[in-house]
Amino acid sequence: MTGYGTADGPAGGGRLSVEIRTVNHRHFSTQFRLPQDLQPFENDLKARLRQQFERGHAAVVARWTEDPASTETVQVDVERGRAVVDALQRLKGELGLDGTIDLGFVARQPGVLGYGETAEREIDLNDVLAVLDQTVAAVQSMRQREGEALAAELAKRLRALEERLAEVVARAPQRLDAERERLRSSVADLLDGRALDESRLSQEIALLADKLDITEEIVRLRTHIGAFREGLAGTAAVGKQLSFLGQEMLREVNTIGSKANDAAIAQAVIGMKGDLEKIREQVENIE
Repeated sequence: MTGYGTADGPAGGGRLSVEIRTVNHRHFSTQFRLPQDLQPFENDLKARLRQQFERGHAAVVARWTEDPASTETVQVDVERGRAVVDALQRLKGELGLDGTIDLGFVARQPGVLGYGETAEREIDLNDVLAVLDQTVAAVQSMRQREGEALAAELAKRLRALEERLAEVVARAPQRLDAERERLRSSVADLLDGRALDESRLSQEIALLADKLDITEEIVRLRTHIGAFREGLAGTAAVGKQLSFLGQEMLREVNTIGSKANDAAIAQAVIGMKGDLEKIREQVENIE
């Protein structure tokens, strides 16, 4: 599901901003763009997101809006400075020069003043996770609104599917009666006026009725529709479950179509397949 969220908060003596964008994906994946000093936390951040999202691709961008306090130190090499002054004093005496030795000139000489090694910034992972959690909450809020819209659309598709199934249920007995009459007429034509063996005809009709019977498929399809509707009404992640139920519903509809041998039922099956294709497309967007 698509979603966007951003948040910021204190961390490491500075202020951290985190932005998350999510898009549809069959599985869970992440992409991080982090400041160098946060890169050691990437696995921890990914694990946190894995607790929040079942499916989808999450792109995470973090940046410092206020840099953490600098830990660089200025170092003074007194011995090097003394050596510079001594050398200047000697040069002054030997050349008979006037003037004083300037502090600024000495300080500018290589190695007299410099920055010490920067100590590793102390950044608390919990502070970073707190900002991440705020961002996730914003993303989930947006995804929740999208999910409600998708649920309404899927419920609409389920009703359309049930309406077409009702057409199949209503037509099924009529189709069997028509098949019985067709078989009786065909056998009578073949006998060409000779006596009809009603017992044998009854057996053939019974075999035909069993072959064309779609009661089990109808029952299973109704069960899957009910389970799908229950999944939509729940609060847990149901994307994979709904995807599976969609496949099972299509399996039953295909079987009904293969047994149809009736134009009206075949037409209804085509419509149900269209509804299920729309459902499949929308389910890909659900976590």
